[in-house]
Amino acid sequence: MLTIEKVDFQSKAQVNRFVRIPFRLYANCAQWVPPFISDIEAMLNKKKHPYYEHSDGDFFIAVRDGRDVGRIAALENRPFNQYHKTQDAEFYLFDCEDDQEAANGLFNAVFEWARQRGLNHVVGPKGLSPFDGYGILVEGFDKRQMMVMMNYNYPYYAKLVETIGFTKEVDFVSCYLAQDKFIVPEKVKKAAEIVQKRGTFKVLNFRKQRDLVNYANRIGEAYNKTFVNNWEYYPLTAKEISFTLEGLLKVADPKLIKIITHQDEIVGFLLAFPDISAALQRGKGKINVFTIIDMLIEFKRTKWVSLNGAGVLPQYHGLGGNALMYTEMEKTLHDYQFIHAELTQVAETAVQMRKDLMNVGGRAYKNHRVYQMHI
Repeated sequence: MLTIEKVDFQSKAQVNRFVRIPFRLYANCAQWVPPFISDIEAMLNKKKHPYYEHSDGDFFIAVRDGRDVGRIAALENRPFNQYHKTQDAEFYLFDCEDDQEAANGLFNAVFEWARQRGLNHVVGPKGLSPFDGYGILVEGFDKRQMMVMMNYNYPYYAKLVETIGFTKEVDFVSCYLAQDKFIVPEKVKKAAEIVQKRGTFKVLNFRKQRDLVNYANRIGEAYNKTFVNNWEYYPLTAKEISFTLEGLLKVADPKLIKIITHQDEIVGFLLAFPDISAALQRGKGKINVFTIIDMLIEFKRTKWVSLNGAGVLPQYHGLGGNALMYTEMEKTLHDYQFIHAELTQVAETAVQMRKDLMNVGGRAYKNHRVYQMHI
């Protein structure tokens, strides 16, 4: 017998059941990287997560004969709907056994939840912040997930949602860049050199964590403005920016964060993160003194880097800012220990960036699909 339970946020036992479902599903999966348990618990804490200051969400568990077989989150992002003039509900944290009835039950709970709020369109997977990772993996199942910056799932997930009636909304492609093949054209380097000599643009570098922390809010504000034309954009609150950056700083090396300024205003950035997926897998979602030491060791020895956040404010495109960003990207690969890089989750709507990546030797190797369905 299948039942769908709505999670009681006040019940630690139910929250723990919801959090633990993928740990069992992916226990023997070499490509899956566990999230920090505390991060997922925060998503189910309406007093802690800043998302709930303006939006709402509920979480559901599918139970078959006393065993948890799936889960899903139903979300209403009100600032997104207001900005885009939509009536969207969003689903996230969808994990399920290869069980169509369980998937149907979970999504029916989402549909009913959405209708009760006057929402007529369901989109997802899409999380509570810009760095939660988008979509269901549809290509690249043999590749390891990039830390907690994206999702990993088994191939049957697409079948589960498509059988229900979901169709493609947008794809997020991740590109692989090899150090020896990622070469910025000389004319681009020249353009970057010229704008720096003229003082039009400057690059800020950081050596210590506290220096980066002092710039955190300004970086967040620039990030918010840079992607104003993107499909996934909505205006983040100051608390959301602070909350998101606090999470990112757990896996940040200050030397790999580059800020581009124009007359002391932040107009672009390159956020690069050493890939510590192996340590996260060993840590099994826990944060303690032993897992922190292991992460610090992995920082030093990993040969992979995630370029997850690269952009220049739209009004500075074509003025040399992009040339400077790609030149700094090349330096990140050539000046440090990395021989592999991933530009993590670039929306297909970011046409120019995807074209630029192909021109400097990048190739698409993972694809996450965001699905949509009118209800």
